[in-house]
Amino acid sequence: MFDSSSIIVSTFPPKPCGLATFSSALLNGLGSVGVGDTHVLAVSPKQHDHLDPRVVGALYPDSHTSVTNAAKLLNQYNVVFLQHEYGIFGHSDGHGALDLLTQLEVPVISTLHSVPLRPTMRQKTVLEEIVDHSAAVVTMTEVARQRLIGLYEVSDSKIMTIPHGATIPPNAGPTSVQPPLLLTWGLLGPGKGIEWVLDAIALIKDEVPNFRYLVAGQTHPNIVRDSGEAYREMLKAKVHELGISSIVQFDASYKPLGSLLDLIRSATCVVLPYESMDQITSGVLVDAIAASKPVIATQFSHAVELLSGGAGILVPPQNPEEMSRAIKRVLHHPESVIKMADRAAQLAPLHTWSTVARQYSMIARRITFGTKIGVAS
Repeated sequence: MFDSSSIIVSTFPPKPCGLATFSSALLNGLGSVGVGDTHVLAVSPKQHDHLDPRVVGALYPDSHTSVTNAAKLLNQYNVVFLQHEYGIFGHSDGHGALDLLTQLEVPVISTLHSVPLRPTMRQKTVLEEIVDHSAAVVTMTEVARQRLIGLYEVSDSKIMTIPHGATIPPNAGPTSVQPPLLLTWGLLGPGKGIEWVLDAIALIKDEVPNFRYLVAGQTHPNIVRDSGEAYREMLKAKVHELGISSIVQFDASYKPLGSLLDLIRSATCVVLPYESMDQITSGVLVDAIAASKPVIATQFSHAVELLSGGAGILVPPQNPEEMSRAIKRVLHHPESVIKMADRAAQLAPLHTWSTVARQYSMIARRITFGTKIGVAS
């Protein structure tokens, strides 16, 4: 148990984004392992009403006064858990994070949710300075850690790997639901690659007619702000044009955790057709593994690291032919589904939020009591 006071700096619910969900789950995980005195400083570009009493303040990155006041609040704690993503701290390439860090007098553990493979000069500088101002730095995959050490001028002695956490649903494992259900979920927007799955389904609709494909999740709020529901409407039009309306469904409703876990549990296989191969972490991927579900994924970094041992099928991006072959393998060979699910079940315990939070707690203890930080993996 680590009993010193700590605080998480991040976006936080009700903001609908992966970083907010991660931070909420980490907060609960820390509580589950005995780190009860942990609070949240919510990062937001505008005023939000936070119902969670553990949210003790807000940071508005574009306000100099807000940043100064946030630093004064954070300096009252023993340890700060900073969640870093370029888009949340304001200014060019998230430079606003440095405005905060330079005013802190307490140790900071920074979790990096992005480590660009081809950073701009500004992105590279910002990330290097964040590492420099941190007592410890966490990446969530080994490929991210190696990339950070290899491409950025940072001290590798303070960088460690702690996996992305997940909630393991009850009765996880293969399902015999009929017809079989392929599932993609998460915030929707260009780059998710859904259109390539639709093309793949069109290739096999006559050969394998008895299955369903569900795309679940709201459109990302930033996409709605900039272009409305254009991407979703394009996908719906494509479904009609390809003649696969009887197979493909969309569900844009918000699902609380319990309903989401029920949905994941009902799936035969999870499909992650992301277009970018530079994605170092995917909470959706980890949630699928935690539910012991086979995964068909494009070869983005996190998928390659997590699925290469047999928990899923990797396919090239934007390749309907290979995607269709992977789908047929899942639908035609139930023994393969069972083997992949078994492998996923072996990985799942590494990703429970209590396991993840315990590792964060250990780092905080080492920092607070002045012991040397070793590399965790």
